[in-house]
Amino acid sequence: MRFRRSAVALVAVFALATGVSACNADSKAGTDGDTTLEKVSYLTSFKTFGREAYAYVALEKGYFKDAGFDVTITPGSGTVDVMKLVAGGQADYGIGDFTALVITLAKQKLPVTTVGMIHQRSMAAIAAFDGGKIKADDPKSLVATPKLRIGDQPGSTNQVTFPLYAKQVGIPIDAVEFVPSPPGGLPALLAADRVDGIGQFVVGVPLLEAADKEKKRKAVVLSYGAKVQELYGNSIIARNDLVEEHPEQVKKFTAALLKGLDEAMKDPAAAAQILKKYVPDTNVEVATKELQLMKPFVQPDNFKGATGEVDTTRVQAIIDALGKYEVIKPGIVKPADVVHAELAPKG
Repeated sequence: MRFRRSAVALVAVFALATGVSACNADSKAGTDGDTTLEKVSYLTSFKTFGREAYAYVALEKGYFKDAGFDVTITPGSGTVDVMKLVAGGQADYGIGDFTALVITLAKQKLPVTTVGMIHQRSMAAIAAFDGGKIKADDPKSLVATPKLRIGDQPGSTNQVTFPLYAKQVGIPIDAVEFVPSPPGGLPALLAADRVDGIGQFVVGVPLLEAADKEKKRKAVVLSYGAKVQELYGNSIIARNDLVEEHPEQVKKFTAALLKGLDEAMKDPAAAAQILKKYVPDTNVEVATKELQLMKPFVQPDNFKGATGEVDTTRVQAIIDALGKYEVIKPGIVKPADVVHAELAPKG
Protein backbone atom coordinates (compact mmCIF):
# COMPACT_ATOMS: atom_id res chain seq x y z
CA MET A 1 0.00 0.00 0.00
CA ARG A 2 1.42 3.37 -0.99
CA PHE A 3 1.51 6.17 1.57
CA ARG A 4 -1.52 8.42 1.11
CA ARG A 5 -0.81 11.94 -0.02
CA SER A 6 -2.59 14.80 1.69
CA ALA A 7 -4.59 16.44 -1.07
CA VAL A 8 -5.11 19.61 0.91
CA ALA A 9 -1.40 19.98 1.62
CA LEU A 10 -0.52 19.22 -1.97
CA VAL A 11 -2.73 22.00 -3.32
CA ALA A 12 -1.46 24.43 -0.69
CA VAL A 13 2.24 24.13 -1.42
CA PHE A 14 2.62 22.41 -4.78
CA ALA A 15 3.54 25.60 -6.59
CA LEU A 16 6.25 26.40 -4.07
CA ALA A 17 7.68 22.90 -4.17
CA THR A 18 7.70 22.20 -7.89
CA GLY A 19 10.70 24.34 -8.75
CA VAL A 20 12.94 22.71 -6.19
CA SER A 21 11.84 19.22 -7.18
CA ALA A 22 12.60 19.90 -10.82
CA CYS A 23 16.11 21.09 -9.97
CA ASN A 24 16.81 17.82 -8.18
CA ALA A 25 15.21 15.50 -10.69
CA ASP A 26 18.50 14.35 -12.22
CA SER A 27 20.27 13.60 -8.93
CA LYS A 28 18.34 10.66 -7.46
CA ALA A 29 19.73 7.51 -5.82
CA GLY A 30 17.64 4.31 -5.71
CA THR A 31 15.42 2.55 -6.55
CA ASP A 32 15.58 -1.11 -5.60
CA GLY A 33 12.96 -2.28 -8.09
CA ASP A 34 11.47 -4.90 -5.77
CA THR A 35 7.70 -4.55 -6.20
CA THR A 36 7.07 -6.08 -2.77
CA LEU A 37 8.71 -3.10 -1.09
CA GLU A 38 7.01 0.16 -0.08
CA LYS A 39 8.25 2.98 -2.32
CA VAL A 40 9.48 5.90 -0.22
CA SER A 41 11.01 9.22 -1.29
CA TYR A 42 13.58 10.97 0.87
CA LEU A 43 15.25 14.38 0.68
CA THR A 44 18.67 15.12 2.13
CA SER A 45 18.92 18.35 4.06
CA PHE A 46 21.23 20.04 1.60
CA LYS A 47 22.84 18.58 -1.52
CA THR A 48 24.98 15.43 -1.22
CA PHE A 49 27.91 16.53 0.91
CA GLY A 50 29.69 14.06 3.16
CA ARG A 51 27.39 14.98 6.05
CA GLU A 52 24.50 13.35 4.12
CA ALA A 53 26.26 10.01 3.59
CA TYR A 54 24.32 8.14 6.27
CA ALA A 55 21.22 7.85 4.07
CA TYR A 56 23.29 6.25 1.32
CA VAL A 57 24.83 3.91 3.90
CA ALA A 58 21.32 2.80 4.91
CA LEU A 59 20.54 2.27 1.22
CA GLU A 60 23.76 0.41 0.40
CA LYS A 61 23.74 -1.79 3.50
CA GLY A 62 20.15 -2.85 2.89
CA TYR A 63 18.75 -1.28 6.07
CA PHE A 64 15.90 0.33 4.17
CA LYS A 65 15.15 -2.88 2.28
CA ASP A 66 15.19 -4.93 5.48
CA ALA A 67 12.60 -2.51 6.89
CA GLY A 68 10.39 -3.05 3.83
CA PHE A 69 11.21 0.08 1.83
CA ASP A 70 12.42 0.88 -1.67
CA VAL A 71 13.88 4.32 -1.02
CA THR A 72 14.72 7.01 -3.57
CA ILE A 73 17.14 9.63 -2.23
CA THR A 74 17.06 13.10 -3.76
CA PRO A 75 19.27 16.07 -2.79
CA GLY A 76 17.44 18.69 -0.75
CA SER A 77 18.02 22.42 -0.90
CA GLY A 78 17.60 23.69 2.64
CA THR A 79 15.18 23.26 5.51
CA VAL A 80 12.31 25.45 4.33
CA ASP A 81 12.23 23.96 0.84
CA VAL A 82 12.44 20.44 2.26
CA MET A 83 9.49 21.19 4.53
CA LYS A 84 7.43 22.46 1.60
CA LEU A 85 8.23 19.46 -0.56
CA VAL A 86 7.33 17.01 2.20
CA ALA A 87 4.18 18.98 3.04
CA GLY A 88 3.16 18.98 -0.61
CA GLY A 89 3.57 15.22 -0.98
CA GLN A 90 6.57 15.37 -3.30
CA ALA A 91 8.65 13.56 -0.70
CA ASP A 92 7.70 11.30 2.17
CA TYR A 93 10.59 12.24 4.44
CA GLY A 94 13.25 14.90 4.57
CA ILE A 95 15.96 16.33 6.76
CA GLY A 96 15.97 19.88 8.08
CA ASP A 97 17.26 21.99 10.94
CA PHE A 98 14.92 21.70 13.90
CA THR A 99 15.10 25.32 15.02
CA ALA A 100 14.41 26.53 11.50
CA LEU A 101 11.46 24.12 11.39
CA VAL A 102 10.02 25.57 14.61
CA ILE A 103 10.44 29.13 13.34
CA THR A 104 8.83 28.26 10.00
CA LEU A 105 5.87 26.45 11.57
CA ALA A 106 5.30 29.41 13.90
CA LYS A 107 4.79 31.59 10.82
CA GLN A 108 3.36 29.14 8.29
CA LYS A 109 1.17 26.13 9.17
CA LEU A 110 2.65 23.39 7.01
CA PRO A 111 1.44 19.82 7.72
CA VAL A 112 4.81 18.42 8.80
CA THR A 113 6.40 17.33 12.05
CA THR A 114 9.64 15.93 13.45
CA VAL A 115 9.99 12.21 14.21
CA GLY A 116 13.63 12.04 15.31
CA MET A 117 16.88 13.96 15.55
CA ILE A 118 20.00 13.51 13.45
CA HIS A 119 22.08 15.94 15.51
CA GLN A 120 21.76 16.42 19.24
CA ARG A 121 23.59 19.75 18.83
CA SER A 122 23.18 22.39 16.14
CA MET A 123 25.84 22.55 13.42
CA ALA A 124 24.66 25.91 12.06
CA ALA A 125 27.39 28.52 11.75
CA ILE A 126 28.84 31.45 9.87
CA ALA A 127 32.16 30.59 8.29
CA ALA A 128 35.01 32.72 6.96
CA PHE A 129 38.73 32.49 6.33
CA ASP A 130 41.42 33.38 8.82
CA GLY A 131 42.78 36.88 8.34
CA GLY A 132 39.45 38.43 7.43
CA LYS A 133 37.04 40.57 9.42
CA ILE A 134 35.30 37.63 11.09
CA LYS A 135 37.27 36.25 14.02
CA ALA A 136 37.01 32.76 15.46
CA ASP A 137 34.91 32.56 18.64
CA ASP A 138 34.19 36.30 18.49
CA PRO A 139 30.55 36.94 17.50
CA LYS A 140 31.01 40.68 18.00
CA SER A 141 33.39 40.68 15.03
CA LEU A 142 30.22 40.41 12.93
CA VAL A 143 29.34 43.99 13.85
CA ALA A 144 30.97 46.41 11.43
CA THR A 145 30.34 49.48 9.31
CA PRO A 146 29.44 48.92 6.54
CA LYS A 147 27.66 45.69 7.37
CA LEU A 148 29.51 42.49 6.67
CA ARG A 149 28.15 40.55 3.71
CA ILE A 150 27.27 36.91 4.36
CA GLY A 151 26.57 34.71 1.37
CA ASP A 152 23.79 32.20 1.86
CA GLN A 153 20.75 30.68 0.24
CA PRO A 154 17.51 32.46 1.21
CA GLY A 155 15.64 30.40 3.79
CA SER A 156 18.72 28.48 4.87
CA THR A 157 19.12 27.24 8.43
CA ASN A 158 21.95 29.67 9.13
CA GLN A 159 19.92 32.65 7.97
CA VAL A 160 16.59 31.68 9.56
CA THR A 161 18.13 31.02 13.00
CA PHE A 162 20.53 33.97 12.96
CA PRO A 163 18.21 36.24 15.01
CA LEU A 164 18.23 33.76 17.91
CA TYR A 165 22.02 33.48 17.77
CA ALA A 166 22.39 37.26 17.53
CA LYS A 167 20.16 37.86 20.55
CA GLN A 168 22.04 35.24 22.56
CA VAL A 169 25.47 36.77 21.86
CA GLY A 170 24.31 40.38 22.24
CA ILE A 171 24.50 41.76 18.73
CA PRO A 172 21.72 43.28 16.57
CA ILE A 173 19.59 40.77 14.70
CA ASP A 174 20.28 42.76 11.53
CA ALA A 175 24.02 43.04 12.21
CA VAL A 176 24.94 41.45 8.88
CA GLU A 177 23.61 41.60 5.34
CA PHE A 178 22.71 38.19 3.94
CA VAL A 179 23.52 38.07 0.25
CA PRO A 180 21.40 35.59 -1.76
CA SER A 181 23.85 33.13 -3.24
CA PRO A 182 23.57 29.77 -5.02
CA PRO A 183 24.40 27.12 -2.40
CA GLY A 184 26.76 25.13 -4.58
CA GLY A 185 28.90 28.20 -5.21
CA LEU A 186 29.29 29.38 -1.62
CA PRO A 187 32.81 27.96 -1.01
CA ALA A 188 34.12 29.50 -4.25
CA LEU A 189 32.39 32.79 -3.43
CA LEU A 190 34.17 32.95 -0.09
CA ALA A 191 37.51 31.86 -1.55
CA ALA A 192 37.27 34.70 -4.08
CA ASP A 193 36.66 37.20 -1.23
CA ARG A 194 33.40 38.35 -2.79
CA VAL A 195 31.71 38.09 0.62
CA ASP A 196 32.99 38.39 4.17
CA GLY A 197 31.54 35.07 5.24
CA ILE A 198 29.00 32.42 4.32
CA GLY A 199 26.29 30.46 6.06
CA GLN A 200 27.71 27.00 6.58
CA PHE A 201 27.53 24.01 8.87
CA VAL A 202 30.49 23.54 11.18
CA VAL A 203 31.41 20.35 9.32
CA GLY A 204 31.84 22.37 6.12
CA VAL A 205 35.36 23.45 7.14
CA PRO A 206 37.15 20.80 5.00
CA LEU A 207 35.07 21.75 1.97
CA LEU A 208 35.89 25.45 2.38
CA GLU A 209 39.60 24.87 2.84
CA ALA A 210 39.67 22.60 -0.22
CA ALA A 211 38.06 25.41 -2.24
CA ASP A 212 40.73 27.95 -1.23
CA LYS A 213 43.35 26.44 -3.51
CA GLU A 214 45.42 29.56 -4.11
CA LYS A 215 45.69 31.16 -0.66
CA LYS A 216 45.27 27.94 1.35
CA ARG A 217 43.77 29.71 4.34
CA LYS A 218 42.32 28.07 7.41
CA ALA A 219 38.57 28.38 7.90
CA VAL A 220 37.09 29.94 11.03
CA VAL A 221 33.54 29.38 12.22
CA LEU A 222 31.11 31.06 14.55
CA SER A 223 29.05 28.13 15.77
CA TYR A 224 25.46 28.86 16.76
CA GLY A 225 25.34 25.70 18.89
CA ALA A 226 28.35 26.80 20.92
CA LYS A 227 26.41 29.82 22.17
CA VAL A 228 22.88 28.38 22.24
CA GLN A 229 23.64 24.89 23.47
CA GLU A 230 20.07 23.66 23.84
CA LEU A 231 19.60 23.83 20.07
CA TYR A 232 19.13 20.60 18.17
CA GLY A 233 20.61 20.27 14.71
CA ASN A 234 19.00 18.47 11.80
CA SER A 235 15.80 16.53 12.37
CA ILE A 236 13.83 13.91 10.44
CA ILE A 237 10.74 15.51 8.93
CA ALA A 238 7.58 13.61 8.01
CA ARG A 239 4.17 14.67 6.78
CA ASN A 240 1.39 14.68 9.37
CA ASP A 241 -0.83 12.24 7.51
CA LEU A 242 1.94 9.63 7.44
CA VAL A 243 2.53 10.06 11.15
CA GLU A 244 -1.16 9.76 11.96
CA GLU A 245 -2.09 6.94 9.58
CA HIS A 246 1.12 4.88 9.36
CA PRO A 247 3.00 5.31 12.66
CA GLU A 248 4.66 1.89 12.54
CA GLN A 249 5.98 2.51 9.05
CA VAL A 250 7.35 5.88 10.17
CA LYS A 251 9.12 4.19 13.07
CA LYS A 252 10.61 1.53 10.79
CA PHE A 253 11.88 4.07 8.29
CA THR A 254 13.36 6.25 11.04
CA ALA A 255 15.08 3.26 12.63
CA ALA A 256 16.62 2.20 9.30
CA LEU A 257 17.88 5.71 8.56
CA LEU A 258 19.37 6.06 12.04
CA LYS A 259 21.04 2.67 11.68
CA GLY A 260 22.80 4.12 8.65
CA LEU A 261 23.75 7.15 10.76
CA ASP A 262 25.27 4.97 13.47
CA GLU A 263 27.23 3.03 10.87
CA ALA A 264 28.52 6.23 9.25
CA MET A 265 29.71 7.52 12.63
CA LYS A 266 31.54 4.24 13.33
CA ASP A 267 33.37 4.24 10.00
CA PRO A 268 33.38 7.66 8.28
CA ALA A 269 35.87 6.57 5.62
CA ALA A 270 33.71 3.63 4.53
CA ALA A 271 30.62 5.85 4.52
CA ALA A 272 32.40 8.36 2.28
CA GLN A 273 33.27 5.57 -0.16
CA ILE A 274 29.62 4.49 -0.24
CA LEU A 275 28.59 8.08 -0.94
CA LYS A 276 31.01 8.20 -3.87
CA LYS A 277 29.40 5.09 -5.35
CA TYR A 278 26.09 6.95 -5.59
CA VAL A 279 27.50 10.46 -6.10
CA PRO A 280 30.59 9.99 -8.30
CA ASP A 281 31.95 13.53 -7.92
CA THR A 282 32.32 13.07 -4.15
CA ASN A 283 35.70 14.08 -2.73
CA VAL A 284 36.22 11.10 -0.40
CA GLU A 285 38.81 12.85 1.76
CA VAL A 286 36.59 15.88 2.34
CA ALA A 287 33.51 13.70 2.94
CA THR A 288 35.40 11.60 5.47
CA LYS A 289 36.53 14.69 7.37
CA GLU A 290 32.98 16.07 7.39
CA LEU A 291 31.66 12.87 8.95
CA GLN A 292 34.44 12.84 11.53
CA LEU A 293 33.60 16.43 12.50
CA MET A 294 29.91 15.54 12.64
CA LYS A 295 30.23 12.77 15.23
CA PRO A 296 30.26 15.04 18.34
CA PHE A 297 27.01 16.61 17.13
CA VAL A 298 25.33 13.22 16.69
CA GLN A 299 26.76 11.68 19.84
CA PRO A 300 27.92 14.43 22.23
CA ASP A 301 30.11 13.35 25.14
CA ASN A 302 27.42 14.14 27.71
CA PHE A 303 24.60 12.52 25.73
CA LYS A 304 23.54 9.09 27.01
CA GLY A 305 20.34 8.60 25.04
CA ALA A 306 19.54 6.72 21.86
CA THR A 307 20.59 8.04 18.48
CA GLY A 308 17.70 10.15 17.20
CA GLU A 309 16.12 10.66 20.62
CA VAL A 310 13.90 13.71 21.28
CA ASP A 311 13.50 15.39 24.68
CA THR A 312 10.26 17.37 24.77
CA THR A 313 11.49 19.38 27.77
CA ARG A 314 14.38 20.55 25.65
CA VAL A 315 12.02 21.27 22.76
CA GLN A 316 10.02 23.50 25.08
CA ALA A 317 13.24 25.30 26.12
CA ILE A 318 14.00 26.02 22.44
CA ILE A 319 10.48 27.34 21.90
CA ASP A 320 10.78 29.49 25.04
CA ALA A 321 14.12 30.93 23.88
CA LEU A 322 12.68 31.80 20.48
CA GLY A 323 9.78 33.58 22.18
CA LYS A 324 12.01 35.33 24.71
CA TYR A 325 14.19 36.81 22.00
CA GLU A 326 11.16 37.67 19.83
CA VAL A 327 12.14 35.40 16.99
CA ILE A 328 8.61 34.00 17.16
CA LYS A 329 5.54 35.14 19.07
CA PRO A 330 5.48 33.67 22.59
CA GLY A 331 2.94 30.89 23.02
CA ILE A 332 2.26 30.46 19.33
CA VAL A 333 3.59 26.88 19.21
CA LYS A 334 3.97 24.03 21.69
CA PRO A 335 6.14 20.88 21.48
CA ALA A 336 3.30 18.75 20.12
CA ASP A 337 3.01 21.15 17.16
CA VAL A 338 6.57 20.53 16.01
CA VAL A 339 7.56 17.03 17.12
CA HIS A 340 5.94 13.63 17.44
CA ALA A 341 8.19 12.38 20.23
CA GLU A 342 6.35 9.06 20.61
CA LEU A 343 7.72 7.91 17.25
CA ALA A 344 11.32 8.92 17.99
CA PRO A 345 13.82 6.36 19.39
CA LYS A 346 13.96 5.97 23.15
CA GLY A 347 17.06 5.57 25.28
